[in-house]
Amino acid sequence: MSAVLELRQARKSFTMHLQGGLRLPVVAGVDFSVSAGQCVVLTGPSGAGKSSILKMIFGNYRCDSGQILVRHRDTAIDVAGAQPRGILKLRKTVMGYVSQFLRAVPRVPALDVVAEPLVVEGASRAEAHAKAAALLHRLAIPERLWQVPPVTFSGGEQQRVNIARGFLPERPILLLDEPTASLDAANRATVIALIAEKKRHGTAIVAIVHDDDVRRAIADIEVDVTRFAPAA
Repeated sequence: MSAVLELRQARKSFTMHLQGGLRLPVVAGVDFSVSAGQCVVLTGPSGAGKSSILKMIFGNYRCDSGQILVRHRDTAIDVAGAQPRGILKLRKTVMGYVSQFLRAVPRVPALDVVAEPLVVEGASRAEAHAKAAALLHRLAIPERLWQVPPVTFSGGEQQRVNIARGFLPERPILLLDEPTASLDAANRATVIALIAEKKRHGTAIVAIVHDDDVRRAIADIEVDVTRFAPAA
């Protein structure tokens, strides 16, 4: 299988401006690939750089060096060197991202929050709402809450809205940062099933999960991030 996503010797450090410009290395030599229909789970202790790697792939963090190649159709784009406009285009058409936290406009109903990515892609509002409703129902968000802004929801409900929003559009690459952290057993099982469906449809997934059962259920490959620790 050809790689849809490939990291080649990617390096990231932070500059501590309040500490006289001190450079704090995070990861170095990050090197792995993900093929269509494959799930790579990043493992390692807290602070090892797992979330930083996801943010590098998504373009939230700039690499110091190396490459992050995203292949879609007949083109390959290096996220590490892409301009902001190119990264935004990738996010709209190629890469989905589910973080640990829901960021939503306070007055926007949950149904619109979930449906928005499809509307942006050009789907009719009716079609987007129908698909969003089906996913919200599957994730056990009661219909009476669909017209309520999710900022009023519990942490677990907000996370399920976040998952629905991230999983709804069909993107070749999906990045998952602790998607099941706030969920009960039933909803964790639903998310595992959703990930399996994405894999069957050819989505390349990079995930961070601390639940061993979830990791074992979804991982095709485990990448230990501690091997990318910068040299002292």
